[in-house]
Amino acid sequence: MKSFHPPAATDLSRRRFVQGVALGGAAAGLGLLRPNNVWALTSPGQPTVLSGTNFHLEVAETPVNYTGVVRSATTVNGSLPGPLLRWKEGTTVTLRVTNRLRVPTSIHWHGIVLPFRMDGVPGIAFDGIAPGETFAYRFAVRQAGTYWYHSHSRFQEQTGLFGPLVIEPAGPERYPADRDYVVMLNDWTDEDPGRVYAKLKKQSDYYNFHQPTAPEFFHDVRRMGLGGALAKRRMWNEMRMSPTDLSDVSGHTYTYLMNGQAPAGNWTGLFKPGEKIRLRFINGSASTIFDVRIPGLKMTVISADGQDIAPVPVDEFRVSVAETYDVIVEPQDERAYTLFAQSIDRTGYARGTLAPRSGMEAEVPPMDPRVWLGMEDMMGAMPMGHTDHGGPQGSQHTAPGKDMGDMPGMDMSGMQEPGGTTAHSMPKIRHARTEYGPGVDMHVDMPRTNLDDPGVGLRGNGRRVLTYADLRSLDGPIDPREPEREIELHLTGNMERFMWSFDGEKFSEAKPVHFNFGERLRIVLVNDTMMNHPIHLHGMFSELEDPQGRFIARKHTINVQPAQRITYRVNADNPGRWAYHCHLMYHMEAGMFREVVVS
Repeated sequence: MKSFHPPAATDLSRRRFVQGVALGGAAAGLGLLRPNNVWALTSPGQPTVLSGTNFHLEVAETPVNYTGVVRSATTVNGSLPGPLLRWKEGTTVTLRVTNRLRVPTSIHWHGIVLPFRMDGVPGIAFDGIAPGETFAYRFAVRQAGTYWYHSHSRFQEQTGLFGPLVIEPAGPERYPADRDYVVMLNDWTDEDPGRVYAKLKKQSDYYNFHQPTAPEFFHDVRRMGLGGALAKRRMWNEMRMSPTDLSDVSGHTYTYLMNGQAPAGNWTGLFKPGEKIRLRFINGSASTIFDVRIPGLKMTVISADGQDIAPVPVDEFRVSVAETYDVIVEPQDERAYTLFAQSIDRTGYARGTLAPRSGMEAEVPPMDPRVWLGMEDMMGAMPMGHTDHGGPQGSQHTAPGKDMGDMPGMDMSGMQEPGGTTAHSMPKIRHARTEYGPGVDMHVDMPRTNLDDPGVGLRGNGRRVLTYADLRSLDGPIDPREPEREIELHLTGNMERFMWSFDGEKFSEAKPVHFNFGERLRIVLVNDTMMNHPIHLHGMFSELEDPQGRFIARKHTINVQPAQRITYRVNADNPGRWAYHCHLMYHMEAGMFREVVVS
């Protein structure tokens, strides 16, 4: 049955959704005239920057206005995002967080290695911060780089409780710069996120207004013939899935923010021609994966998730939810440049400007065309025409025939494995018995392992796009030992019912995963769904491996693409109880969450 969707434009125009209002955020909501749009680390004294070892943070409700309608946000010290916190490696920090809300709250220090009681996850690390109470976080800072903080209480991360975190190294910077800016990306909705979640549970494609249409069908008939056009749609209809299901929540309710400013607000970072500028990109959104580029400027990626890497020159990079990337740019001309971050589903964008003077703007590029999910996103490395009969009940899906490869809109360019490895040499995956039930609508028996795939919408776009295969941590692995044990988990779900889980078991049904203290582990993640899942392990770094099992990069959040198998090493050297989950907030809420116990 065809899904029903409300009109795309209700009381707000499409332009208002995409652009927002010029003076948005907490300042506008309070009726103030001071736009909160300067976050330069080289400009001391800014009210949104807090430095040192002792911090006082207050969580409260603050009016904001991003769309012309005043709404209530959850803020830290009255700002959205919260203040930029600057720590120093080798110090001990104390952060006293006072809750002025009517409900409990929490702050999790994302990517920071610390004692588990300081991790800030209610029900696992501590009880949460009750209304009117103050909780003191205190821990040693043993790392440097770009990180962030956010609430781990219900939907507060969606309503504004997040902020950037920069840790200066104990020694000199490996990549010094003349200027240093945080560029924090977020998604904002005027809706109550509880209602957003309820809508997704009732109708998972509620916010996907870009379903296949009748004009597209007739366009395909002209290009492919009636049989090809019908076969293309029959495949998706039989799977009860949408080829455009790239993001759960779209720009039809989201306004995309850069440093707390809607696109019309135009956050601006200043520079002098010839300067070397460090941009610290943080994806602090609840649900949105962004593709970032600066037309006219080459970017050199120097850090991933706070860890220095060998420099990689790129035109564009995809930053999944909770990831961070630092880049260096060196503008030579006295002109403005647009920082452009479009959502993966191409329904909106965040944007800002680098310019020699305030008030300058550059052209905002059009969003890229929307591309259907490709065969590799459905079937991984499975040979075309293969039928899967694995598992206790047999797979629900059969791979389509070779004629699907010629279908317009189908993204086929990622089917080849790196180094000439063919799909036929891929190992067959075994699925747990818990994966066969109403909560799982798809199994991938031969997942792809290619890390050099930029992902749907970026393949073959003519630009140099960063991939995980480009990452090379400069500091080497944490431990030279080879893994002693392997734990395999499958990322599972039922897209139509909006059910998400590990191995077919949502958090409320699953037992904790146990790590033996001191052991060296290999974690294997197999994505049995057609959506990206950024997976975050608290308390320990994840050391990403290439398809041959060699260490390449240390990260705190690893994005697993559709129908992909990824492996990484973990040192179980931090005792306690830890959260392990997909960082798409609504997926985590729906059950893609586990507890990890290190003892």
